[in-house]
Amino acid sequence: MNLGVLAFLALLPLATVGLFLVVLRWPAKHAMPLAYIVAVAIALIFWGTDFATVAAASVNGIVVALNILFIVFGAILLLYTLRESGAIATIQRGFADISPDRRVQAIIIAWLFGCLIEGASGFGTPAAIAAPLLVALGFPAMAAVVCAMIIQSTPVSFGAVGTPILVGVNDGLSGQSVTDRMLESAGLEHMQYVEQIGMQVAGIHAILGLMVPLIMVGMLTRFFGKNRSFAEGLKVWPFALFAAVAFVVPYFAVAALLGPAFPSLLGGLIGLAIVVPAARAGFLMPKETFQFEDRKYWQPEWISRFQDDTQPDRAEGAQLTQMQAWAPYVIVAVLLVITRTVDPIVEALQSVTLSWSNIFGTEISASSQPLYLPGFMLLVTSVITYFLHQMWNHGSYGEAWKTAGKTIVAAGVALIFAVPMVQVFINSAPGGLEDVSDIRAAVEGGVAMGAAAQIASMPEMLAQAVAALTGSLWPIFSPLIGGLGAFLAGSNTVSNLMFSYFQISTAEQIGLGSAGASLIVALQAVGGAGGNMVTVHNVVAASATVGLIGREGDIIRKTLLPMTYYVLGAGLIGMALVAGGANIWYGVFLLWVAFCIGFMIMNKGRKPEYATTSS
Repeated sequence: MNLGVLAFLALLPLATVGLFLVVLRWPAKHAMPLAYIVAVAIALIFWGTDFATVAAASVNGIVVALNILFIVFGAILLLYTLRESGAIATIQRGFADISPDRRVQAIIIAWLFGCLIEGASGFGTPAAIAAPLLVALGFPAMAAVVCAMIIQSTPVSFGAVGTPILVGVNDGLSGQSVTDRMLESAGLEHMQYVEQIGMQVAGIHAILGLMVPLIMVGMLTRFFGKNRSFAEGLKVWPFALFAAVAFVVPYFAVAALLGPAFPSLLGGLIGLAIVVPAARAGFLMPKETFQFEDRKYWQPEWISRFQDDTQPDRAEGAQLTQMQAWAPYVIVAVLLVITRTVDPIVEALQSVTLSWSNIFGTEISASSQPLYLPGFMLLVTSVITYFLHQMWNHGSYGEAWKTAGKTIVAAGVALIFAVPMVQVFINSAPGGLEDVSDIRAAVEGGVAMGAAAQIASMPEMLAQAVAALTGSLWPIFSPLIGGLGAFLAGSNTVSNLMFSYFQISTAEQIGLGSAGASLIVALQAVGGAGGNMVTVHNVVAASATVGLIGREGDIIRKTLLPMTYYVLGAGLIGMALVAGGANIWYGVFLLWVAFCIGFMIMNKGRKPEYATTSS
């Protein structure tokens, strides 16, 4: 069986997701079970994966899905705790004092606050926190999720205190022959090489990240504004660029000075400290205020089943100060930082581990550390808020728990199939060959269908097919493989674990030295971060936190646009850096950025029929 046929078969589970979820717009709770069945069938029939491995991968996927649902539960519980206490009403008034402009609010909450939370926690937590907060401020639920997913890009490679680099890249390259040759050539120790890769990752992200806030507000006005125009978003470009610089400059500086652990965390914190006072002082504020239309003109698919104007926040919220209202979010951020950086606390929380090793006699294991998950920090913060806001005097704390429980049930079906599908896909050939050249030789030599498992897993075969087609242009496509891994696994860390060694092996094959090879791995990490914008179960989880169930495909259709900018832009930067010196690829990258801006300026959607009559 040749490489093309194997790649086609490996592509079918992804094609199923794309066709039914994105093109035909099936709800994830219907599309993902079908995709799971396709992945299992191909693994068993064509890949030769044994049934025990498929079953073990499915069990591990269910455990991962339950971990995600715990985070979703915590996020919803905190949101509705704050709603019942009146904190959300106070926060709304506070943002009106800073700026009533929805574009400015999205930049501060989704971009800066989201980057801070990503740096502290990662694993989809920023979207689970930022999206509900935006909804509470009056954003359509779909707009909130789209904004929260778009920022799942620049900060992601250094999320969870650098886990995608310090664990994903580090472990993905450890103990491999190609890595040893590159280290010897560069004269570096392993961790020095990882830190070099981290610096390259930060540099590429810093360039691409300059456009992210602007793209986000452009998407906001294009798809959710009255005039359906990117141009309304672009009008806030001075403030958007200011907010981007306020994050990426300290982000890059921290990467250079402190390494991969803190760029996103400290970049988000410093960015907030700069931008919020500046916005309050009116610095670079837009002359015209952008607001959404009246709720009665919103499209039905924008609105979640929890978004109800008839359920106002408690009047007692007027008694809370801004400091009291924001205190729970500060507590969450502090708890996440402490529980990820203070070693005795980390060890204590991780000591409570529920695990199942060698499931069904395979090498696959499943585990959960419930006290270490961000969901536990969110739950603890909710309980603290009950006392901090003296909720025994007013509000209904029980209602917050009830709403969170309903959300879990609604989101559970999609995630219980989405994550196992991914795990089956990744573990389709856990005993794969050790080197890209071994895969190529085996494929070119011809193998039977049942022997395909001896070659590589499905994602490895897809990556090898792309590498075989691209040759010396591989740096352009390297981020695409990272994005593919993140789309599948919902994690930049897992993508890096899957593909870092593949990337460095491919770099050696096309004749790159140690510096060029580290750049290729950096492009993998950047692409993996960009792929988080469209990963299915992160979209499902973020949608669930705002009660927007069944519209996951519509969200992915929208976030595909910024993801394309990010992944292709990273590839063009990578090609320019590999070529070295002043070369045409820098010009091609600038043309790509100009095209993206021009596309936004020229692209105007059709206004809904009511737009000309509404006031």
